Amino acid sequence: MIPSKTGVLLVNLGTPDSYRTKDVRKYLVEFLTDGRVIDIPAIPRHILVRGIIGPFRSPKSARIYKEVWTDEGSPLLVISEKLRAMVAGSLGEDYQVELAMRYQSPSIESVMERFKGKVLKKIKVIPLFPQYASATTGSVHQEVMRVLSSWQTIPNVEFVNSYPVDEAMIATHVARGAAHDLDSYDHILFSYHGLPERQLVKADEGTHCGQSKDCCFEWTGKNYYCYGAQCYATTKAIADGLGLSEDRYTVCFQSRLGKQPWKQPYTSDVIEHLAKGKGAKRLICFCPAFTADCLETIIEIGEEYAEEFKEMGGEELTLVEGLNTHPQWVE
Repeated sequence: MIPSKTGVLLVNLGTPDSYRTKDVRKYLVEFLTDGRVIDIPAIPRHILVRGIIGPFRSPKSARIYKEVWTDEGSPLLVISEKLRAMVAGSLGEDYQVELAMRYQSPSIESVMERFKGKVLKKIKVIPLFPQYASATTGSVHQEVMRVLSSWQTIPNVEFVNSYPVDEAMIATHVARGAAHDLDSYDHILFSYHGLPERQLVKADEGTHCGQSKDCCFEWTGKNYYCYGAQCYATTKAIADGLGLSEDRYTVCFQSRLGKQPWKQPYTSDVIEHLAKGKGAKRLICFCPAFTADCLETIIEIGEEYAEEFKEMGGEELTLVEGLNTHPQWVE
């Protein structure tokens, strides 16, 4: 008899075990020593992260994590676990749905042990990143394959690469946006997590990336796996669903780390231009790269950028709630 049960592994990025400095440092070191995240040779990467970034950045990051922490724990982990439970309930007994974090707890290796030794029809790996990047989805897939490489029996495995224009996901963002009076805002931002430009070029299997300033604007067969192109494709799908004209919104990129050029335009620069150059008073921001609201959305956009916007003469910057556990997203 053919096995009937399917294992489903949902994977999000990760979060410290607590907001204490030592736990934040441990998380940052594991995260940033990943060669897909900081893609420089191993020795200088470890010196940089363990000797400079970890010790000096972790106290500041710990204070920010403390601000976002809830009674239940880290919002990223809490929301992701609720999503797992809802997906499991929706799928039923023929599926074993597990949640892992790429960095820290629960680790991919520890969660994969729950599948090991069971006679499964297949394991489906679904990174909770709609747009593909080597530093996120690529790293998840690599870690899953590393764990599987030690198994004596490796079942059928299906890896989900990306889903930037998935209809149900887009419909959920549209529903989130429709809950606001978008016409009352001067401009709409679609802010995505940034990536170093060199990583975008490295990921290009052809000769498309960087050949023109607008090479990401259209998602085609030439740039099908390009993070930037997928971000623009997600934005267009949401904008079309909301009936937005192109002059009503801007795609931008946040969370830059270091001095090397990252994907532009930077969210901070766009906000400054709208406030000082256009006299915008009310902005609203979608963050479609994040499936669960977390430090980068709640604090970076909802508080830090909102405060900067007010200091520049703006009145309000509203964060649109993420996919989180919206029933349509669960389905």
